[in-house]
Amino acid sequence: MNKSRDTPRSAEPGRRLPILERLGPQDLMMLWPDDLGWPEVIGALAILDGTGLLDPDGRFRVETVREVIGSRLSLVPRFRQLLHMPRRGLGRPLWVDARCFDLTEHVRVLPFSAPPDEARLLRAVEDVRAVPLSRSRPLWEMWFLPGLTGDRVAVYIKVHHTVADGQAGVALLGTFLDPSADAPPTPAGPWTPAPMPSSRDLFEDNLRRRAEAAEGTLSKLRRPATTLHQARERWPAVRENYLKERAPRTSFNIPIGRHRRLAVIRSNLDAAKQIARSLDAKLNDVLMAATAGGLRALLRSRGEQVEDLVLRAFVPVSLHQEEPGKARGNQGGLMFVPLPVGEPDPVRRLRLITEASTRHKKYVVGAPEGILGRNQALQRAMTRSLARQRWANVYIANIFGPRMPLYLAGARITEIFPVVPLIGNFTLAVAAFSYAEQLNITVVADANACPDVAIFAQGLRDSLQALSPSQARPEVG
Repeated sequence: MNKSRDTPRSAEPGRRLPILERLGPQDLMMLWPDDLGWPEVIGALAILDGTGLLDPDGRFRVETVREVIGSRLSLVPRFRQLLHMPRRGLGRPLWVDARCFDLTEHVRVLPFSAPPDEARLLRAVEDVRAVPLSRSRPLWEMWFLPGLTGDRVAVYIKVHHTVADGQAGVALLGTFLDPSADAPPTPAGPWTPAPMPSSRDLFEDNLRRRAEAAEGTLSKLRRPATTLHQARERWPAVRENYLKERAPRTSFNIPIGRHRRLAVIRSNLDAAKQIARSLDAKLNDVLMAATAGGLRALLRSRGEQVEDLVLRAFVPVSLHQEEPGKARGNQGGLMFVPLPVGEPDPVRRLRLITEASTRHKKYVVGAPEGILGRNQALQRAMTRSLARQRWANVYIANIFGPRMPLYLAGARITEIFPVVPLIGNFTLAVAAFSYAEQLNITVVADANACPDVAIFAQGLRDSLQALSPSQARPEVG
């Protein structure tokens, strides 16, 4: 979580500075898009068997759920902390305990009216997603949407990206879930908020960190041969990802607006793995190949030329080293992978993507370092330039979840779909989540640039079907 766990020293004898949890360079990169109207909020839509969560009159038992969520909050300190923005000269933003915390502001209910179908559910999720998270409260919300047929209840969880990335988000969500419906209750631990650090604390902590950064820079200057060697090692990744090629211009790579359209695709995890095994590919390659098929269908429906067209995908790479289920904060890299949209044969398309992704895995770019990692002005400028970026055309993420079914307040989770943010001129994003033998895919599209997102989603479905070794439909819905 980019925390500083050392005990800060103070120039004043006998005085110790409090441990301050500043945002790290990668966390900061998730903060600046908010100022440009691109909220960096990650989320998940889950469907519950809500039989046990409804009273005899069909009303949702929200207090039962709040009791379970509240009993686990001590395991997720971020969910009772605020993002504090110090004034100039006092250092980077940091996490501080909220002086007061009201769980009812975070666990909420939004029944939706008939017809209780998937289309209306996705519109309701978009309505909730579009409401910004207030920085006056901890940066997360959990919205329950009862009213689906068969006593099902939907829940949409939204968390600001400064708190967690995809893999850390899975770990956070897992804190509130159980492996069985009859798991014993968790006793709620006591909570006393830590006092707000003083301006003096912030100033001295910032001064210490700047001194350490300066010492690090001087250390590199004292070892020019080592520093040059490290720069040479990083250069191929920078060249391959940012300088070697530019993404083609497309009709859908325009600055994003405020509103989104969502589409979901259900597929079977084992069927997708069978595709990967039969063609000596990875699961991520199958997702990228299916996405390329969706892009091909979308552009052809618009009457655009796709022959010989190769688009570029922005693919996040998890760099978490924690034990499974323990990931925290933002620890990710990235790579750009070519998508041969012009290739009409789905199998040939997958083979080309597998070859390319194998090659590009050698050039994963990690977290920002050096002056970019420390300079907020440079970070802001780089973020602003994303509205005109030519590094990639589409965002594709594959998030690994638990293989066994899980339960929330005794209710079985039957499905989980990831919901990722859009930024800059990325008006299309595809995210897959594996859960309990399912591989569920969500397409997030800018409503203005991609009103025809259903065509893209159908093209992705068709590509998955075409890649199946038996040519049978791999349980894609």
